Amino acid sequence: MSQQHEDVVRLEVSDGIATIRLDRPKMNAISFAVQAGLTAAAAEATERDDVKAVVLYGGERVFAAGNDVKEMADLSYAEMVKVSASVQAAVTAIARIPKPVVAAVRGYALGGGCELALAADIRIAAEDSTFGQPEVLLGIIPGAGGTQRLSRLIGPSKAKDLVFTGRFVKADEALSLGLVDKVVPADEVYAAALAWAGQFTTAASLAIRAAKECIDRGLEVDIDTGLEMERMQFAAIFATEDRAIGMRSFVENGPGQATFVAR
Repeated sequence: MSQQHEDVVRLEVSDGIATIRLDRPKMNAISFAVQAGLTAAAAEATERDDVKAVVLYGGERVFAAGNDVKEMADLSYAEMVKVSASVQAAVTAIARIPKPVVAAVRGYALGGGCELALAADIRIAAEDSTFGQPEVLLGIIPGAGGTQRLSRLIGPSKAKDLVFTGRFVKADEALSLGLVDKVVPADEVYAAALAWAGQFTTAASLAIRAAKECIDRGLEVDIDTGLEMERMQFAAIFATEDRAIGMRSFVENGPGQATFVAR
């Protein structure tokens, strides 16, 4: 990543887990530089063989309080047409990381910050965290997946309530809506995310990659097409060493004993 990107988004790898860390005080507003940094970090996490899972983290104070309104306030329609693709692309890059991704949310995850959390596979939130898609209060709509990923995650009527009103929801309501998957004390959020990600450091990464792609892509198509995608991926996995290792280990030692090689 370029120095400018590294100033606001860092990728740190330890014990097979990459942390993509937003660091743009005070509120981690998602500027164009942050978007570029997220795109670069997603590419690096995807390419690195030593990365088996990813934690998306905004630090102890705030996950991300939204896109940088000051950068966008004076843009014309023609100018926004040019940059809107990059606004979406950064979040989509995170969503397309072919490895397990967990968002560790403390503080606010609003607007673009909520959309960024939605790009993860699961969300672990602090008890005092706050979520929302308040774009309508600025006279606009979510532009980085909020109308699409949120409705797919929690259902259209619940998503419409959040998007139409722009209201904020605290962690307990977010959990009941299905917007987050686990709520823990604030000082345990990052550790809980690391623990979840840590399950996959010795897993069959090619199988997980195939499973994630089937689930994510399958939600975009009719069930017959999704089942055909699953069938093809299921058959393709039989070409991997990990499949042979896993099945042989199961026959000889029972489940959960295989040592995979990611090939």
